[in-house]
Amino acid sequence: MPYPDVIAIDGPAAAGKSTIGELLARELNYLYFDTGVTYRAVTWAALKRGLDIADEEEVSRLAEQVDIDVSPPTVQDGRQYTVCVDGQDVTWDLRRPEVDHSVSPVSAYPGVRAALTAQQRRIGQRGKVVMVGRDIGTVVLPDAPLKIYLDATVQARARRRYLENVQRGQKCSYQSILRDMRRRDRIDSQREAAPLRPAADAVIVDTTDLDIAQVLQLVKRLVEERDP
Repeated sequence: MPYPDVIAIDGPAAAGKSTIGELLARELNYLYFDTGVTYRAVTWAALKRGLDIADEEEVSRLAEQVDIDVSPPTVQDGRQYTVCVDGQDVTWDLRRPEVDHSVSPVSAYPGVRAALTAQQRRIGQRGKVVMVGRDIGTVVLPDAPLKIYLDATVQARARRRYLENVQRGQKCSYQSILRDMRRRDRIDSQREAAPLRPAADAVIVDTTDLDIAQVLQLVKRLVEERDP
């Protein structure tokens, strides 16, 4: 049976968007595109260049100039995709704590969002894509036939991110991640440019007490029930 050509999945950090988006795209043989990596790429590039993250003009200018490419995995090391900035593979660098700490202010800048939204939209409009982010259903692809908003308590989401970092051998603490995540939620939901919120016609799925298999089953049912 035909499925919706574009599936938008939004939600806050660590709600399960990336995991579910990748699994769903794999089952449908769709392109998986986590748009958050484009904002992380600009953040990483700004930090690498020693820019002041608070300098909106400089960071926005960088977003217009930097070359970001997202492709299927080029290395079998557990990655969901390969992200290159100016030809350099930075896939795992984008998950470092310093990037986590700085990405929300960067993604809130209207100039940065304008520079990256057009690219995201072009990719999405090719069809057969699962796009994951924070404003896909509200801004990037408001006409997507299926919009899903994954959510969970901030405590559950912080615990997930903590366990991810531990498994990667990164030193971190649950309390610091929880603090940063609360801060990030506040910035994302209160920013003037494309604030984090469900689209009016999005289906909201609370993943707090669900495992990956349960969430995937729910989402697959939504895909099967939605007209293309």
